[in-house]
Amino acid sequence: MTDRPSRTGHAPRQARTANSLEIGSPMPARTPLRVAILALPEATASVVYGMLDLFASAGRDWGFIVDGRPGEPAFAPRIVARTLEPLRVVNDGFVAPHATFAELRDAELVCVPELFVPPGEPLAGRFTDEISFVRDAYARGATLATACSGAMLLAEAGLLDGCEATTHWAYCDVLRRDYPRVTVKAHSALVASGEGQRLVMAGGGTSWLDVALYLIARFAGVDAAMQTAKLNLIDWHDVGQQPFARLASARQNADAVVADAQAWFAEHFREPGPVARAVELSGLAERSFKRRFKQATGMAPLEYVHALRIEHAKELLEASSQPIELVAAAVGYEDAGFFARLFRRNVRLSPAQYRKRFGGLRSKLDSAS
Repeated sequence: MTDRPSRTGHAPRQARTANSLEIGSPMPARTPLRVAILALPEATASVVYGMLDLFASAGRDWGFIVDGRPGEPAFAPRIVARTLEPLRVVNDGFVAPHATFAELRDAELVCVPELFVPPGEPLAGRFTDEISFVRDAYARGATLATACSGAMLLAEAGLLDGCEATTHWAYCDVLRRDYPRVTVKAHSALVASGEGQRLVMAGGGTSWLDVALYLIARFAGVDAAMQTAKLNLIDWHDVGQQPFARLASARQNADAVVADAQAWFAEHFREPGPVARAVELSGLAERSFKRRFKQATGMAPLEYVHALRIEHAKELLEASSQPIELVAAAVGYEDAGFFARLFRRNVRLSPAQYRKRFGGLRSKLDSAS
Protein backbone atom coordinates (compact mmCIF):
# COMPACT_ATOMS: atom_id res chain seq x y z
CA MET A 1 0.00 0.00 0.00
CA THR A 2 1.41 3.41 -0.99
CA ASP A 3 1.50 6.26 1.50
CA ARG A 4 -0.11 9.42 0.16
CA PRO A 5 0.46 13.08 1.03
CA SER A 6 -2.18 14.35 3.42
CA ARG A 7 -3.47 17.75 4.40
CA THR A 8 -1.50 17.55 7.61
CA GLY A 9 1.72 16.56 5.83
CA HIS A 10 2.32 13.14 7.38
CA ALA A 11 3.87 11.38 4.42
CA PRO A 12 7.32 10.03 3.43
CA ARG A 13 10.09 12.59 2.96
CA GLN A 14 10.98 11.16 -0.46
CA ALA A 15 10.72 13.80 -3.20
CA ARG A 16 8.78 13.24 -6.40
CA THR A 17 9.21 14.93 -9.75
CA ALA A 18 6.60 15.85 -12.33
CA ASN A 19 6.65 12.57 -14.24
CA SER A 20 6.27 10.39 -11.13
CA LEU A 21 4.05 12.39 -8.78
CA GLU A 22 1.30 10.44 -7.11
CA ILE A 23 -1.91 12.34 -6.52
CA GLY A 24 -4.06 11.71 -3.51
CA SER A 25 -7.59 10.35 -3.60
CA PRO A 26 -10.53 12.80 -3.40
CA MET A 27 -10.92 14.26 0.06
CA PRO A 28 -14.14 13.88 2.00
CA ALA A 29 -16.50 16.87 1.91
CA ARG A 30 -15.25 19.52 4.29
CA THR A 31 -14.60 23.22 4.75
CA PRO A 32 -12.73 24.75 1.79
CA LEU A 33 -8.96 24.66 2.19
CA ARG A 34 -7.57 28.03 3.26
CA VAL A 35 -5.06 29.29 0.70
CA ALA A 36 -2.75 32.32 1.05
CA ILE A 37 -1.27 33.72 -2.17
CA LEU A 38 1.60 36.11 -1.48
CA ALA A 39 1.61 39.49 -3.17
CA LEU A 40 4.83 41.49 -3.39
CA PRO A 41 6.15 44.14 -5.78
CA GLU A 42 8.47 41.63 -7.48
CA ALA A 43 5.56 39.43 -8.62
CA THR A 44 3.34 39.67 -11.70
CA ALA A 45 -0.39 40.19 -11.41
CA SER A 46 -1.03 37.37 -13.90
CA VAL A 47 0.44 34.71 -11.59
CA VAL A 48 -1.08 36.11 -8.39
CA TYR A 49 -4.56 36.45 -9.89
CA GLY A 50 -4.15 33.34 -12.03
CA MET A 51 -3.63 31.23 -8.93
CA LEU A 52 -6.54 33.00 -7.23
CA ASP A 53 -8.84 32.21 -10.17
CA LEU A 54 -7.83 28.54 -10.51
CA PHE A 55 -8.17 27.75 -6.82
CA ALA A 56 -11.47 29.64 -6.61
CA SER A 57 -12.86 27.73 -9.59
CA ALA A 58 -11.93 24.23 -8.37
CA GLY A 59 -15.05 22.29 -7.39
CA ARG A 60 -17.30 25.24 -8.24
CA ASP A 61 -17.18 26.11 -11.93
CA TRP A 62 -17.62 22.69 -13.57
CA GLY A 63 -21.19 22.40 -12.33
CA PHE A 64 -21.87 26.01 -13.26
CA ILE A 65 -20.73 25.42 -16.86
CA VAL A 66 -22.20 21.93 -17.33
CA ASP A 67 -25.62 22.20 -15.69
CA GLY A 68 -25.92 25.78 -14.47
CA ARG A 69 -25.49 24.94 -10.77
CA PRO A 70 -22.20 25.91 -9.12
CA GLY A 71 -20.58 23.18 -7.06
CA GLU A 72 -19.05 23.46 -3.63
CA PRO A 73 -15.72 25.35 -3.76
CA ALA A 74 -12.79 23.22 -2.67
CA PHE A 75 -10.55 26.16 -1.75
CA ALA A 76 -10.85 29.56 -0.11
CA PRO A 77 -7.99 31.55 -1.69
CA ARG A 78 -6.95 34.96 -0.39
CA ILE A 79 -4.20 37.33 -1.50
CA VAL A 80 -1.96 38.32 1.42
CA ALA A 81 0.70 41.00 1.79
CA ARG A 82 2.46 43.11 4.41
CA THR A 83 -0.38 45.67 4.35
CA LEU A 84 -3.78 46.04 2.73
CA GLU A 85 -2.56 48.86 0.50
CA PRO A 86 -2.79 48.03 -3.25
CA LEU A 87 0.59 46.97 -4.60
CA ARG A 88 2.19 48.15 -7.80
CA VAL A 89 3.75 44.97 -9.18
CA VAL A 90 5.83 44.05 -12.23
CA ASN A 91 4.73 45.59 -15.56
CA ASP A 92 2.83 48.37 -13.73
CA GLY A 93 0.06 46.02 -12.67
CA PHE A 94 -1.82 46.44 -9.40
CA VAL A 95 -2.76 43.81 -6.84
CA ALA A 96 -5.24 44.44 -4.03
CA PRO A 97 -4.55 42.18 -1.02
CA HIS A 98 -7.46 40.62 0.89
CA ALA A 99 -5.54 40.26 4.15
CA THR A 100 -2.26 40.98 5.87
CA PHE A 101 0.19 38.32 7.00
CA ALA A 102 -1.02 38.81 10.58
CA GLU A 103 -4.65 38.28 9.55
CA LEU A 104 -4.18 34.99 7.70
CA ARG A 105 -2.00 32.89 9.97
CA ASP A 106 -4.24 29.83 9.66
CA ALA A 107 -3.61 29.21 5.94
CA GLU A 108 -3.18 25.52 5.12
CA LEU A 109 -1.58 26.22 1.74
CA VAL A 110 0.75 29.16 1.00
CA CYS A 111 1.63 30.02 -2.60
CA VAL A 112 4.65 32.17 -3.50
CA PRO A 113 4.62 33.71 -7.00
CA GLU A 114 7.74 34.43 -9.01
CA LEU A 115 10.35 36.97 -7.90
CA PHE A 116 11.24 39.29 -10.76
CA VAL A 117 14.78 39.75 -9.46
CA PRO A 118 17.86 39.35 -11.70
CA PRO A 119 19.50 35.93 -11.22
CA GLY A 120 22.31 36.28 -8.70
CA GLU A 121 21.06 39.48 -7.07
CA PRO A 122 21.35 39.00 -3.28
CA LEU A 123 18.08 38.43 -1.43
CA ALA A 124 19.46 38.84 2.09
CA GLY A 125 17.33 41.27 4.11
CA ARG A 126 14.97 41.97 1.21
CA PHE A 127 11.95 39.79 2.03
CA THR A 128 12.06 39.66 5.83
CA ASP A 129 8.28 39.73 6.40
CA GLU A 130 7.51 37.24 3.65
CA ILE A 131 10.19 34.84 4.89
CA SER A 132 8.86 35.05 8.43
CA PHE A 133 5.35 34.31 7.14
CA VAL A 134 6.33 31.22 5.14
CA ARG A 135 8.55 29.88 7.93
CA ASP A 136 5.73 30.20 10.45
CA ALA A 137 3.25 28.60 8.06
CA TYR A 138 5.54 25.65 7.37
CA ALA A 139 6.20 25.16 11.08
CA ARG A 140 2.44 24.97 11.63
CA GLY A 141 2.11 22.21 9.03
CA ALA A 142 1.07 24.20 5.96
CA THR A 143 2.09 23.20 2.45
CA LEU A 144 4.23 25.77 0.63
CA ALA A 145 4.12 26.07 -3.15
CA THR A 146 6.21 28.28 -5.42
CA ALA A 147 5.95 29.40 -9.00
CA CYS A 148 8.98 30.03 -11.17
CA SER A 149 11.75 31.88 -9.29
CA GLY A 150 9.64 31.98 -6.11
CA ALA A 151 11.64 28.98 -4.91
CA MET A 152 14.51 31.38 -4.28
CA LEU A 153 12.53 32.84 -1.38
CA LEU A 154 12.16 29.40 0.22
CA ALA A 155 15.89 28.83 -0.24
CA GLU A 156 16.69 32.17 1.40
CA ALA A 157 14.38 31.14 4.26
CA GLY A 158 16.45 27.97 4.75
CA LEU A 159 13.47 25.73 4.09
CA LEU A 160 15.03 23.92 1.12
CA ASP A 161 18.17 22.80 2.94
CA GLY A 162 18.58 19.05 2.46
CA CYS A 163 15.71 18.93 -0.04
CA GLU A 164 15.29 18.54 -3.76
CA ALA A 165 14.03 21.67 -5.51
CA THR A 166 13.42 23.28 -8.85
CA THR A 167 12.99 26.83 -10.09
CA HIS A 168 13.04 28.70 -13.39
CA TRP A 169 15.88 27.34 -15.55
CA ALA A 170 17.62 30.75 -15.56
CA TYR A 171 17.93 30.62 -11.75
CA CYS A 172 19.01 26.99 -11.33
CA ASP A 173 22.75 27.76 -11.42
CA VAL A 174 22.30 30.53 -8.85
CA LEU A 175 20.19 28.31 -6.60
CA ARG A 176 22.86 25.61 -6.78
CA ARG A 177 25.70 28.06 -6.16
CA ASP A 178 24.22 30.24 -3.41
CA TYR A 179 22.40 27.48 -1.54
CA PRO A 180 24.71 24.46 -1.73
CA ARG A 181 22.60 22.38 0.68
CA VAL A 182 19.77 22.31 -1.87
CA THR A 183 19.66 19.53 -4.49
CA VAL A 184 18.59 21.30 -7.68
CA LYS A 185 16.54 19.33 -10.21
CA ALA A 186 16.97 21.67 -13.15
CA HIS A 187 15.25 19.40 -15.67
CA SER A 188 12.02 19.09 -13.70
CA ALA A 189 9.01 21.33 -14.25
CA LEU A 190 7.60 20.26 -10.86
CA VAL A 191 9.13 18.90 -7.66
CA ALA A 192 7.43 17.98 -4.36
CA SER A 193 9.90 17.67 -1.50
CA GLY A 194 10.50 18.26 2.18
CA GLU A 195 8.71 16.78 5.18
CA GLY A 196 5.44 15.28 4.01
CA GLN A 197 6.20 16.64 0.53
CA ARG A 198 4.94 19.99 1.78
CA LEU A 199 7.34 21.97 -0.41
CA VAL A 200 6.00 22.04 -3.97
CA MET A 201 7.90 23.95 -6.64
CA ALA A 202 7.20 24.69 -10.28
CA GLY A 203 9.82 25.59 -12.87
CA GLY A 204 9.71 28.55 -15.19
CA GLY A 205 6.99 30.59 -16.83
CA THR A 206 3.54 29.04 -17.04
CA SER A 207 4.53 25.90 -15.11
CA TRP A 208 2.71 27.61 -12.21
CA LEU A 209 -0.34 26.07 -13.89
CA ASP A 210 1.18 22.64 -13.25
CA VAL A 211 1.68 23.32 -9.56
CA ALA A 212 -1.87 24.67 -9.21
CA LEU A 213 -3.34 21.58 -10.90
CA TYR A 214 -1.17 19.29 -8.79
CA LEU A 215 -2.34 20.98 -5.60
CA ILE A 216 -5.97 20.85 -6.67
CA ALA A 217 -5.59 17.12 -7.33
CA ARG A 218 -3.75 16.57 -4.08
CA PHE A 219 -6.28 18.35 -1.87
CA ALA A 220 -9.56 18.18 -3.81
CA GLY A 221 -9.10 15.05 -5.94
CA VAL A 222 -8.14 14.17 -9.48
CA ASP A 223 -11.63 14.80 -10.86
CA ALA A 224 -11.59 18.39 -9.64
CA ALA A 225 -8.15 18.93 -11.18
CA MET A 226 -9.20 17.38 -14.50
CA GLN A 227 -12.31 19.55 -14.60
CA THR A 228 -10.22 22.65 -13.91
CA ALA A 229 -7.75 21.69 -16.65
CA LYS A 230 -10.54 21.09 -19.18
CA LEU A 231 -12.34 24.33 -18.39
CA ASN A 232 -9.14 26.35 -18.78
CA LEU A 233 -7.47 24.37 -21.61
CA ILE A 234 -4.41 23.64 -19.48
CA ASP A 235 -1.80 21.20 -20.73
CA TRP A 236 0.79 19.59 -18.42
CA HIS A 237 4.47 20.39 -19.05
CA ASP A 238 5.37 16.71 -19.17
CA VAL A 239 8.75 17.20 -20.86
CA GLY A 240 10.08 19.41 -18.09
CA GLN A 241 12.01 22.67 -18.55
CA GLN A 242 14.97 21.65 -20.65
CA PRO A 243 13.38 22.04 -24.09
CA PHE A 244 12.67 25.68 -23.18
CA ALA A 245 15.99 26.43 -21.47
CA ARG A 246 18.84 28.49 -22.79
CA LEU A 247 22.44 28.58 -21.65
CA ALA A 248 22.15 30.70 -18.51
CA SER A 249 25.85 30.11 -17.76
CA ALA A 250 26.81 32.01 -20.91
CA ARG A 251 26.99 35.25 -18.92
CA GLN A 252 30.45 36.72 -18.95
CA ASN A 253 32.54 36.04 -15.89
CA ALA A 254 34.57 38.09 -13.44
CA ASP A 255 37.52 35.75 -14.09
CA ALA A 256 39.11 37.43 -17.13
CA VAL A 257 40.69 34.21 -18.40
CA VAL A 258 37.35 32.40 -18.26
CA ALA A 259 35.53 35.37 -19.83
CA ASP A 260 38.02 35.36 -22.73
CA ALA A 261 37.53 31.60 -23.13
CA GLN A 262 33.74 32.02 -23.18
CA ALA A 263 34.01 34.68 -25.85
CA TRP A 264 36.33 32.46 -27.89
CA PHE A 265 34.06 29.44 -27.53
CA ALA A 266 31.09 31.52 -28.71
CA GLU A 267 32.85 32.10 -32.04
CA HIS A 268 34.66 28.80 -32.48
CA PHE A 269 32.50 26.09 -30.84
CA ARG A 270 31.92 24.41 -34.23
CA GLU A 271 35.63 23.75 -34.75
CA PRO A 272 37.30 20.43 -33.84
CA GLY A 273 39.21 20.36 -30.54
CA PRO A 274 37.98 23.69 -29.19
CA VAL A 275 38.91 22.97 -25.57
CA ALA A 276 42.55 22.18 -26.38
CA ARG A 277 42.79 25.39 -28.40
CA ALA A 278 41.21 27.44 -25.60
CA VAL A 279 43.71 26.00 -23.11
CA GLU A 280 46.55 26.97 -25.43
CA LEU A 281 45.22 30.52 -25.81
CA SER A 282 44.77 30.94 -22.06
CA GLY A 283 48.45 30.38 -21.32
CA LEU A 284 47.49 28.18 -18.36
CA ALA A 285 48.22 24.58 -17.68
CA GLU A 286 45.33 22.40 -18.87
CA ARG A 287 44.45 21.32 -15.32
CA SER A 288 44.44 24.91 -14.03
CA PHE A 289 42.32 26.13 -16.95
CA LYS A 290 39.71 23.42 -16.47
CA ARG A 291 39.58 23.99 -12.71
CA ARG A 292 39.10 27.76 -13.09
CA PHE A 293 36.52 27.36 -15.84
CA LYS A 294 34.46 24.89 -13.80
CA GLN A 295 34.71 27.08 -10.72
CA ALA A 296 33.55 30.18 -12.61
CA THR A 297 30.76 28.68 -14.75
CA GLY A 298 29.73 25.51 -12.96
CA MET A 299 30.48 23.55 -16.13
CA ALA A 300 33.53 21.73 -17.47
CA PRO A 301 34.87 23.36 -20.68
CA LEU A 302 33.77 20.45 -22.89
CA GLU A 303 30.33 20.44 -21.26
CA TYR A 304 30.12 24.17 -22.00
CA VAL A 305 31.03 23.60 -25.66
CA HIS A 306 28.38 20.87 -25.95
CA ALA A 307 25.83 23.28 -24.45
CA LEU A 308 26.70 25.99 -26.99
CA ARG A 309 26.40 23.48 -29.83
CA ILE A 310 23.04 22.24 -28.61
CA GLU A 311 21.71 25.80 -28.30
CA HIS A 312 22.70 26.51 -31.89
CA ALA A 313 21.21 23.18 -32.98
CA LYS A 314 17.91 24.20 -31.37
CA GLU A 315 17.87 27.35 -33.49
CA LEU A 316 18.57 25.39 -36.68
CA LEU A 317 15.91 22.80 -35.86
CA GLU A 318 13.34 25.53 -35.19
CA ALA A 319 14.09 27.57 -38.29
CA SER A 320 15.01 25.01 -40.98
CA SER A 321 13.98 21.64 -42.38
CA GLN A 322 17.49 20.42 -43.16
CA PRO A 323 18.23 16.78 -42.22
CA ILE A 324 19.43 16.01 -38.71
CA GLU A 325 22.79 14.90 -40.12
CA LEU A 326 23.38 18.36 -41.59
CA VAL A 327 22.32 20.04 -38.36
CA ALA A 328 24.80 17.88 -36.46
CA ALA A 329 27.59 18.78 -38.87
CA ALA A 330 26.70 22.48 -38.78
CA VAL A 331 27.24 22.63 -35.02
CA GLY A 332 30.45 20.59 -34.95
CA TYR A 333 29.53 16.88 -34.79
CA GLU A 334 30.68 14.40 -37.43
CA ASP A 335 28.69 11.59 -35.81
CA ALA A 336 24.97 12.36 -36.14
CA GLY A 337 24.09 9.44 -33.85
CA PHE A 338 26.26 10.84 -31.06
CA PHE A 339 24.68 14.27 -31.57
CA ALA A 340 21.17 12.83 -31.36
CA ARG A 341 21.95 10.95 -28.13
CA LEU A 342 23.60 14.00 -26.58
CA PHE A 343 20.70 16.22 -27.64
CA ARG A 344 18.10 13.91 -26.10
CA ARG A 345 20.08 13.58 -22.87
CA ASN A 346 20.30 17.35 -22.44
CA VAL A 347 16.99 18.51 -23.89
CA ARG A 348 14.76 15.54 -22.98
CA LEU A 349 13.47 15.43 -26.57
CA SER A 350 15.01 13.94 -29.69
CA PRO A 351 16.04 16.43 -32.41
CA ALA A 352 13.00 15.37 -34.45
CA GLN A 353 10.64 15.81 -31.49
CA TYR A 354 12.14 19.22 -30.73
CA ARG A 355 11.68 20.34 -34.34
CA LYS A 356 8.06 19.16 -34.36
CA ARG A 357 7.25 20.96 -31.13
CA PHE A 358 9.11 24.25 -31.56
CA GLY A 359 9.53 24.42 -35.31
CA GLY A 360 5.78 24.01 -35.63
CA LEU A 361 5.25 26.78 -33.07
CA ARG A 362 7.64 29.10 -34.90
CA SER A 363 5.89 28.37 -38.20
CA LYS A 364 2.48 29.24 -36.74
CA LEU A 365 3.85 32.45 -35.22
CA ASP A 366 5.55 33.39 -38.50
CA SER A 367 2.26 32.97 -40.35
CA ALA A 368 0.55 35.26 -37.88
CA SER A 369 3.07 38.08 -38.25
